Amino acid sequence: ELCERLGLADRRRQTAWGLSGGFKRRLLLARALVHQPRLLVLDEPTAGVDLEARHDLWTLLQELNADGVTILLTTHYLEEAERLCRELAIIDGGRIIARGGTGELLRGLRFQTLVVELAEPLARPGELALSAGTLRPVDAHTLEVDVPRGTELNPVFAELTAAGVRIAGLREKGNRLETRFLELLRERGGEGAA
Repeated sequence: ELCERLGLADRRRQTAWGLSGGFKRRLLLARALVHQPRLLVLDEPTAGVDLEARHDLWTLLQELNADGVTILLTTHYLEEAERLCRELAIIDGGRIIARGGTGELLRGLRFQTLVVELAEPLARPGELALSAGTLRPVDAHTLEVDVPRGTELNPVFAELTAAGVRIAGLREKGNRLETRFLELLRERGGEGAA
């Protein structure tokens, strides 16, 4: 059953030496789960696996956690931490610089980034500016808008509309935890500060 869940069933007869890096990761996880542990310690479990395998592992970890398994996870993939973890500790230089629930840490963000999908490309994206926030053209059909947290967005959209921007879609940019991590490093003057 474990081999099936981890996508290893068709490789049962293959030696570990012949497995790709992603399948070796799956095999290591299967070995860790054989004894049905109540605590699972994982160091970078999705490093070196393809996107589909990463999402499959995320689903498995969420199922294990729902079944009562406590999971201690280290990762450099902050999107992964944001998606999987209820409690986080952010470490820089071997020291914990922030700790708390995911929501608690994300509330510390000073800015939110909105991804604006355009109905038509901008004629002169470099000439576009906002009174409350920063605008970055990503490509011909996408803008990113950074606004201070708590900013009322209606005036921002009114400014964009007045400038001739036709909005086709809007979403908050992902990787919020990564943004918060970089903010924390800058506040501390840490290694990642630019």
